[in-house]
Parts: sequence; structure tokens; C-alpha cells
Amino acid sequence: MATTRTATTTWDGGLAEGTGTTSVGSGTFGPVSVSWPRRTEDPQGATSPEELIAAAHASCYAMALSHELGQAGGTDIHLEISAAVSFDPTASPPITGSALTVSGSASGIDAAGFREKAEAAKAGCPVSQALAGVNITLTVQ
Repeated sequence: MATTRTATTTWDGGLAEGTGTTSVGSGTFGPVSVSWPRRTEDPQGATSPEELIAAAHASCYAMALSHELGQAGGTDIHLEISAAVSFDPTASPPITGSALTVSGSASGIDAAGFREKAEAAKAGCPVSQALAGVNITLTVQ
């Protein structure tokens, strides 16, 4: 069941003054604007690699946590996940962290069990694994 997903970016100009558009292969969104100033300052309607990573991390983590809860016998699972990916172009590596925040419920799972499964999902999420070396924090509400 291996899959490959694609995205394409077209870029014109140098880093500081250039602009581009990014589209995803599925066509579900895009093209979306990208530029260095919109990446490092006010986005003004453009996206950034970090925003796209945050979207990937939040959705991947939601899937991983729903799996963990289901495996533990949880039912009627409802999750709300946010991810905030930090970028500092002067740091090494420049992507400095991803802060996951989760709130939710699952029938048959108490608060301690939910927290345990939330931590397990953080470790098991493939996007978390792809971000190895980046500080990933988790807040369970």
C-alpha cells in the first residue's frame, strides 16, 4: 500500500524579490503563492513550507492518535489537532520546532489513557519521524 504524493512549485526571480506558486498533485488546493518575504514576515494570503509542514503534521498526528485510541478500544473518537511549525532562518536547522496541541475524546478511554495514547501517537506519527531532530512538543487539553 505504498504511495507517492507530489507537489510542484514554479519560481521566478532571486530569493528576496522572487515569487512562486505551489500546487499539489491531487489538485485539492493550489496554486498558492509563496515568497521569501511572506515566509519570514506577514503572510498576506501566501503560504510557506512551514505552514504546509504544519498541515501535514496535524493531519498525520490525528490519524496516528485515532489509530492508537481505536486499538485501545476507544469509540466515538473526536479530535481537534493544531500544529505550529517554527522557522528561524538564522538557526541550524532553521525549522526549530513543531508544537502539537490536541483536544478530544474517545468513549472508553479515561484522561490518563488518552494522554498515554497521545504520547504514543506523537512518537509513531510518520511526519513526527520525518521531523527527527526537531523539537516536537505536545499539549493535551
